[in-house]
Amino acid sequence: MKKKLLAGILAGVMTLGVLAGCGGGSKPAASGASSGGSAASAPAASADEKVELTLVMALRDEWLSELEKAALKAADEIGGINLTTQDANNDVSKQLQYIETARNSGAKAIIVNMVDPSTAAQCVEAAGDTPVVFVNRFPTDDSVLNEKAVYVGSDEMTSGAFQGEWLANWAKENGKTEVKYVLLNGTLGQTSTTNRTLSFQQSMEEAGITATLVGEALACDYDRAKAMDKFTPMIGTSEFDAIVSNNDAMALGAVEALESKGVDPSSLPILGIDASKDGRVGIKDGKLAMSVFQDPAGQGRGALYAAVNLAKGNDIAQDSGYEKDSTGFILWVPFEPVTAENVAEYDNR
Repeated sequence: MKKKLLAGILAGVMTLGVLAGCGGGSKPAASGASSGGSAASAPAASADEKVELTLVMALRDEWLSELEKAALKAADEIGGINLTTQDANNDVSKQLQYIETARNSGAKAIIVNMVDPSTAAQCVEAAGDTPVVFVNRFPTDDSVLNEKAVYVGSDEMTSGAFQGEWLANWAKENGKTEVKYVLLNGTLGQTSTTNRTLSFQQSMEEAGITATLVGEALACDYDRAKAMDKFTPMIGTSEFDAIVSNNDAMALGAVEALESKGVDPSSLPILGIDASKDGRVGIKDGKLAMSVFQDPAGQGRGALYAAVNLAKGNDIAQDSGYEKDSTGFILWVPFEPVTAENVAEYDNR
């Protein structure tokens, strides 16, 4: 009888392992006992208590991979955490499937980097009673946020504001009261795209500089190649003072377009967001005027702590190092402006 019982338990464990690992590109979590150091004030986990968590990624690009790496590192530092990660490969249906699998496999909280921010309610529904931590991509409908569905990320209304502040100062230094600019938009409909653009425009207005959009905003889906293709026809046919981009990749696409036409990109301000590795190189080379650092490690770490705290019934900000907003359902990881003067400081962030 004992042998049959043991065989049944082993079979159950194997089944859970298959469920957690389905989908190909998943990466098993690092786990282990607390190693001290930066984890000294982390939420405690007893030696015989493992907190099962799942991170469901929209995809693994350079930036989001850094977020994932930081979440895994934080799980290892805290100890007593089993973190499984999945890559939805930009497929909404696959992402919802992974969330359901995590719920059915006994995850105590699920971290979700949404493929489509408009599917937040569906993600919560797929998670059932399991708490959800949305990270990096803010829900289109923020009414889904509550005690069991929270958000960790950076306030996009500050990212574009830093761009506007920099460009307004540049305009004043050059005796300009108006700046004609080309706008490279990210994915239309995403909160990040909308708020990065809006906060830039508001910041310029508040600084007393007229920001005039040349032609129409170019929707480039945060993609470098698309930005190059869509911007190239404007070179030599339109007059503009600056290029404002919703991220570094598109800004660098504009740089390539200018260089392909024999135009020196340092001859006008090109502004990005993220301060990615390639973006920082662009700043050092004088091809990008500035960027705004969005901290992937901070968001990954913050999301992991929020998930652990939800699983344990603690305040979501406990030991995270970040502050909640007034609702108590959002953990903000600050944006930071990056220019040639301070870019070297971000190489080891």
